[in-house]
Amino acid sequence: MKWCVILSSCVAVLAAGDSKTSGRKVRSLAAETWTVTNEHGNITVPGKYPSHVHLDLYAANVINDPYHGLNDFDLRWIAAQNWTYTSKPIEKLTKDTDTATWLVFDGLDTYTTVTFCDKIVATTDNQFKQWSFDVSSVLNSCEEEPVLSINFGSVPAIINTLNASGIDTWPSDVVYPFEYPNRQWVRKEQSDFGWDWGPAFVPTGPWRAGRIVQLETNEAYSLNTNIDIYRKGQLNNIAADQSQPWVVNASIDYIGNLPAKSYMTAVITDAENFSNVLYSGELKDVTSSNSSITGSIVIDANKPELWWPRDMGKQSLYAMTVSVSGSANEEPALVSQRRVGFRTILLSIGNVTSEQIARGYQPGNNWHFEVNGHEFYAKGANMVPPDAFWPRVTGERMGRMFDSAEAQNFNMLRIWSSGAYLPDFIYDMADERGILLWSEFEFSDSLYPDYPAFAQSVADEISYNVRRINHHPSLACWVGGNEFENLLLPIAHRVDPDRYPYFVGQYEHLFITIMFTVLAENSRSISYTPSSANNGWTKIDFSLPVPMVERYDNKTDGDLYSNTDYYNYDSSVSFDYGQYPVGRFAVEFGFTSMPSLETWQEALDPEYLHFNSSVIQLRNHHYPSGGLYTDNYVNGTKGLVEMTLAVERYYPTPNKENSVANFSSWCHATQLFQADFYKSQIQFYRRGSAMPERQLGSLYWQLNDIWQAPTWSGLEYSGRWKVLPYMARHVYKNVIAAPYFNYTSGELDIWVTSDLWETLSGDVSLSWVDLDGNVIADNAGMPKSVGFTVPAINSTRVLHTNLADLKLPDSKDAILLMSLQAKGHLPNHGATTTFTHDNHFLPVWPKDAKITDPGLKLSQDNGTRGFIVEATKGVSLYTWLTHPEGVLGFFDDNAFVLLPGQKKHVGFKVQDDTSGGKWMDEVKVESLWDLTTRK
Repeated sequence: MKWCVILSSCVAVLAAGDSKTSGRKVRSLAAETWTVTNEHGNITVPGKYPSHVHLDLYAANVINDPYHGLNDFDLRWIAAQNWTYTSKPIEKLTKDTDTATWLVFDGLDTYTTVTFCDKIVATTDNQFKQWSFDVSSVLNSCEEEPVLSINFGSVPAIINTLNASGIDTWPSDVVYPFEYPNRQWVRKEQSDFGWDWGPAFVPTGPWRAGRIVQLETNEAYSLNTNIDIYRKGQLNNIAADQSQPWVVNASIDYIGNLPAKSYMTAVITDAENFSNVLYSGELKDVTSSNSSITGSIVIDANKPELWWPRDMGKQSLYAMTVSVSGSANEEPALVSQRRVGFRTILLSIGNVTSEQIARGYQPGNNWHFEVNGHEFYAKGANMVPPDAFWPRVTGERMGRMFDSAEAQNFNMLRIWSSGAYLPDFIYDMADERGILLWSEFEFSDSLYPDYPAFAQSVADEISYNVRRINHHPSLACWVGGNEFENLLLPIAHRVDPDRYPYFVGQYEHLFITIMFTVLAENSRSISYTPSSANNGWTKIDFSLPVPMVERYDNKTDGDLYSNTDYYNYDSSVSFDYGQYPVGRFAVEFGFTSMPSLETWQEALDPEYLHFNSSVIQLRNHHYPSGGLYTDNYVNGTKGLVEMTLAVERYYPTPNKENSVANFSSWCHATQLFQADFYKSQIQFYRRGSAMPERQLGSLYWQLNDIWQAPTWSGLEYSGRWKVLPYMARHVYKNVIAAPYFNYTSGELDIWVTSDLWETLSGDVSLSWVDLDGNVIADNAGMPKSVGFTVPAINSTRVLHTNLADLKLPDSKDAILLMSLQAKGHLPNHGATTTFTHDNHFLPVWPKDAKITDPGLKLSQDNGTRGFIVEATKGVSLYTWLTHPEGVLGFFDDNAFVLLPGQKKHVGFKVQDDTSGGKWMDEVKVESLWDLTTRK
């Protein structure tokens, strides 16, 4: 059994520990019976725990599917009201003066008044904190069985009141209203208020687990556990000395009472083989307060097996049990179990060194990651919340998402700020699969207040989540938030220069002085930067009022500092490499596309299944309405026009007789453009590993969808793959061959890029054929094969020519096929690996190519439960297999080139099948040719 399965199912109890006595009682609030009532008392429905009000109303048939049609607008009355979750009388709780009773909530969304036995016992105002309240005296004086009631206030009404109070003001340009205004005042998922890829439901309710804990006099209960593993002498943001021993620091937050003198012990074993003991013994330097106890041990430098990201080594994991007792012979008063890994991870954004400059780096600041002392190329995407309602996010859904991430050859996901801090079970999956999670505090696209109560709430939130997540080896870094330093602060300087110093001071107090200090107090193993896009830091010194000195605009001409993002919706320049930003790391880039017809059918009635239907216009939140408007046709249409123009510029435009089929083809065509645009950029960024910028990462925007709508995603809401993930799994291979064509000059270069940690040699075969599949004479004057040698994490140009110098009878009737092959070693893998990559180059845009009917045939391979695709007439471009509803999964290849007479086997990874296997009979295959047909 996987360790994460054990922990995920019982983390609330197991992580807290078991005491030596039988008196402790832990009662899950999920086991109680709940009702949900609105403020007017005219709606009462059964409730679940955890849940959101929308989900309980949907389950009771008071509303239909929140994602259906225009419910983003039509259900706003829910967020406008207060809602109360009320339990039935809670039976069999112990009432006596020797028993302490606590309410523990892992998450309440967001403003609440908590009543227990008809007495107000607490209020809350932060979705991201764990809350615990001693209700012993209330219970003991309760004459009947107690009732727990949690009133959730209307968040929009409360934050509007806060805004009207005049605590602070900012220019409107730096507090971006997607739909609901004033989100900067509340510590709640910011995308709940609308975003340019998601709806604005502003859900409320008990979104994470809760429990009642009863403790006898000498008992304690663990609320949270922080395990920090680092090399001796290691500090945040500074490279660790890999020769130093490991320090394991364990700290348990608890309620109740521990023995007057407490001992801490630890047992660390292999996570799969508990008999393989790495350490067993006492923790040293134990310190305690009335809410936490901390101790540490030192382990020899080379004794643990290291944890590595995927393709860089094993994901070695250990089970660690920490116990607290009054003496060596007593049963423990506290036991906390966590799964851990030994690794160092550094986000390097300090100054470029003289040694790096001597190796050809452009001066400025670094911006890359290093694991266990090795820099590597980060490959992946940005993850947004997988659902507007987190209680619907299951392990099964997230497992399918990680399947898709691995299949795209990712080693990193950026967990974008202004969603929610991920639950532990998602980090558990990342630990097992070797996917690093760039993690962010939940702030984005706004300047925020820093008045004392708000700042304290933020500090508590950061402390809780840093301590909760810190033991996961997949944790790559912490970032304060999104788009502050290279977007919002420059806007503030432009629109209100007189108050700019105040805005910077406010920003630095919250995002550096508070956040960085809290992080450093709780973890020495993790790097921090206050903004996802920035120019790095010049100095770190905790004796300063602002301990990290950001570079901002303090730059030297000609030097290079920042990571980059790139959004350009003028599709006429989408494939112009000169438009792409040159930087150290590409953290965001993208273009919107439509989801497939199958996904649209999940949310839309049939009459709206056409490209410019009113519902599709209004579900397109690019561009955002900027307020609570229900007629955002102008902005929604702008985004649709951008996609339409992109298709018309480069691809055959669908014009089918059947309106639904035509709509489906248009949706698919927008995905073709998106995939090719991302491919062009990723190839460019990866080639930058050989350039003076030493570019070492690209994370496309965005991996997943929160609902069914036009967005930047690669995965649709159900997990169905667009064209983009199939492209990404090819272009993110370890070694790739890529063409770079200047459409103005005709210059054509072919480069090989490798992210391996050793020099690699191999060959790239080059074949020119016409679009009927005939070999072009003399290979158009190009060699049939070129050899290459590429250094570690680098690129090398293997061919340079000009289209005018090639002997192409007709550039509209030609395609260059490239096939790379090499043998080498993955990092920390002993066996030799064969590396392959196929690519192609069209000398004209696809719409101008003389494509013909490829005569595609599709058959099933019953032996492998896969498919055989054959082109019988001509070259098949963008060969595309579509699976029906009733099955979730993805093909092992798609959107590929197929030559006439070539048979290609395509497998399918089944993630879920409700059709009993019948889905295979409904798989279809098409190609670029089918966009041009009338039927």
